Amino acid sequence: MITVPPALVRWRTGQSGDVGRRWLDGLPARVAALCAAWDLVVEDTPPLAGALALVVLVRRGEERLALRVRWPEPGQDAEVAALRAWDGRGAVRLVAVDPAGDALLLERLDPHRTLRDLPVERAAVVTGRLLAELSVPAPPGLPTLAASAAAFVAGVAARDTALGGPVPARALARARELAATLPTDAGLLVHGDLHGGNVLADGAGGWRAVDPKPLVGDPAVALAEPLWTRADDAPSAADLRRVLRLVADAAGLDPDQAAGWTVVRAVDHWLWGLEHGLTEDPVRCARLVDALA
Repeated sequence: MITVPPALVRWRTGQSGDVGRRWLDGLPARVAALCAAWDLVVEDTPPLAGALALVVLVRRGEERLALRVRWPEPGQDAEVAALRAWDGRGAVRLVAVDPAGDALLLERLDPHRTLRDLPVERAAVVTGRLLAELSVPAPPGLPTLAASAAAFVAGVAARDTALGGPVPARALARARELAATLPTDAGLLVHGDLHGGNVLADGAGGWRAVDPKPLVGDPAVALAEPLWTRADDAPSAADLRRVLRLVADAAGLDPDQAAGWTVVRAVDHWLWGLEHGLTEDPVRCARLVDALA
């Protein structure tokens, strides 16, 4: 019987109340059923967790795998389509999908070695190279950057007003202008959450991405998360701009376009963080917007 990590309990009960508690209470039995169906043995290692999923390290014979059970919300079908399109190139390899849609069996990467362990400038170069590798033609049916940008333009002013106007007016106007005018139709598959914690060592000297929030569009939109999650390691505006340039150059992207999408995504996450009670990410996003807008 597994023990659900306290961090997942705090997040899911805090965000989802009794519904979250019932889901958490059912996780041990769900993991046991999946292990029986896939002939898996749980390793004697504490499970891992983020805000949305539980990851259990398992074995099937000599094969070392990871079983991921996700909080039920839209997006898993898109994740499966993206992982199949990448097929282990730049991203974790998908082994099996449960018909219920909430569980994935994945190859085992090293959960204890992430890109966060590298110095920020070295991590920036690795991120850029990985972003280039992941930029393949997108499969049909995925969320699009065009739709996301349109929703941002339509709703960002009201979101800002509802929070008391935390984003300076000029920065808000600039973000809306950028979202309305930057190109969105590159037709490429984009990992929409490529921060360092979602890039794991693969055991062969390389790095691969996990936990995508895939969308179709311009890969330049993916630079925001690597920047705001490492903002504390880039203390000045010049440092932030240099890190962005390193990622963009390694990915073969236009740095001005990358900076534009980063402003849009940083304003979006700034407001999202305040809407969800976060304290650190909004400050980092504010620094990023100030450095780039």
